[in-house]
Amino acid sequence: MADSLLFNPRTYDPAHFDAETRRLLRATVDWFEERGKRKLIEDYRSRAWLAEFLAFAAKEGLFATFLTPASAADGQPDKRWDTARIAALNEIFGFYGLDYWYAWQVTILGLGPVWQSDNATARARAAELLDQGEVFAFGLSEKAHGADIYSTDMLLEPDGDGGFRASGSKYYIGNGNAAGLVSVFGRRTDVEGPDGYVFFAADSRHPAYHLVKNVVDSSKYVSEFRLDNYPVGPDDVLHTGRAAFDAALNTVNVGKFNLCTGAIGICEHAMYEAVTHAQNRILYGRPVTAFPHVRRELTDAYVRLVGMKLFSDRAVDYFRSAGPEDRRYLLFNPMTKMKVTTEGEKVIDLMWDVIAAKGFEKDTYFAQAATEIRGLPKLEGTVHVNLALILKFMGNHLLNPAEYEPVPTRLDAADDDFLFRQGPARGLGAIRFHDWRTAYDRYAELPNVARFREQADALCEFVTTAAPDEEQSRDLDLLLAVGQLFALVVHGQLILEQAHLTGLETDVLDELFAVLVRDFSAHAVELHGKDSATEAQQHWALGAVRRPVTDEARSARVWQRVEALAGAYEMAP
Repeated sequence: MADSLLFNPRTYDPAHFDAETRRLLRATVDWFEERGKRKLIEDYRSRAWLAEFLAFAAKEGLFATFLTPASAADGQPDKRWDTARIAALNEIFGFYGLDYWYAWQVTILGLGPVWQSDNATARARAAELLDQGEVFAFGLSEKAHGADIYSTDMLLEPDGDGGFRASGSKYYIGNGNAAGLVSVFGRRTDVEGPDGYVFFAADSRHPAYHLVKNVVDSSKYVSEFRLDNYPVGPDDVLHTGRAAFDAALNTVNVGKFNLCTGAIGICEHAMYEAVTHAQNRILYGRPVTAFPHVRRELTDAYVRLVGMKLFSDRAVDYFRSAGPEDRRYLLFNPMTKMKVTTEGEKVIDLMWDVIAAKGFEKDTYFAQAATEIRGLPKLEGTVHVNLALILKFMGNHLLNPAEYEPVPTRLDAADDDFLFRQGPARGLGAIRFHDWRTAYDRYAELPNVARFREQADALCEFVTTAAPDEEQSRDLDLLLAVGQLFALVVHGQLILEQAHLTGLETDVLDELFAVLVRDFSAHAVELHGKDSATEAQQHWALGAVRRPVTDEARSARVWQRVEALAGAYEMAP
């Protein structure tokens, strides 16, 4: 039986999109299905470059249609930057293999500085390259400094003719082996400070561009490359000064979001395999799924996955409705990056505990899922970086709400042009949010939503009466524990908003919040044990621990949904 909450290639029909979007999404699914599981796994294990996939994408105009904003589309109506359909394609790519998703994801990053630029020549070149089926790359990180853009060693020396000669190396650069255009971040040798930053376009086929190696053992080509006296003319310069710095951060804002739906696709495919295997495996004369602990683990995995989808779908709406006066997406973005991807790890681990040795077998999708899911929380900033970012919003979000018009579901065929004119990447602490309590109040009758609301209210009390003092504010270890508690409140809020918009069954919602109550309690206990936690903070932490409300009948009904996934989908051989 198909589950309406999970992606299933057998029944997939994205009828909520326009005709060309539906065609392209379905064509992508069909290409993978016709390719078959054996070939998919063989390519993954042999680390084959994605040439056949990219040829398909070029033939269909997939990247060109989805990744060309209307302003660069030359009037072609199907081309636009539409976060809703980009998210749908992320999920499909994750479902079939993160290598495919990665080539697409780093193309998005590479395009970010271009679409934010006023350089008409570079924009036209990017649009033409997309039409030709080329991929792109984002040359930001360096071996010695990572993504510390303040310390970049990519140096641009003026050439006396209005251009530069660029020399230096970049590291961890996806698609660096094949990109028609690489957006490269560097700094001028003749200008000190932020005014010296430059973003420029390079071509991986140029003689002064030297591909060093793939730094990972994978089909994903995560390159190290070096520029030696690379000529950078005026038509290659995308941004200078502070605008180059902002373009780097704003590009990550756009690209970071894609990790959540990639993780969702991975977990969905793995779940079909895991539940089917567990249901069919007989142990001590009974199916593995007859054991209570197995049912609990698979049910927890299922509701966590549903929560991932609900949060991410709702976050799309805030991205698409963003503007200069509404920057709430800047909280929900690191949430999708940090919270949704780490939930994905938990989902895989729960299922792996059930299927055990099966999860290592070379003819399963699960074996690669268990490996690839680990990467997502570590891309576009680590969990710690994103938690620290999330903390900047905590005071205003919990205690200082503002009035906003309700944000509707955004599946319309609109161009999300604001993402390429986000403006200066600062002022995060001043961003205001609508009242988070409204979403919780709507479901106050559900026992575990009500119990979690008690914990959320307790966190507000913590912020006002026991918040970290000046010395503790330098203890990132303690702050990250607080950040996990706050992230759960935001996670629950958007889940509830999307549940209301989609009419989610309350059984599933209450079962999910039972999990979130346990999570909050676990993080509170962790805070209690931190070295620098004060006596007041320790007392608060233990007082915030709650036991979820159990309901055997509710859990049994949700288990029936999970059990029905057995045999619901298996990829063609």
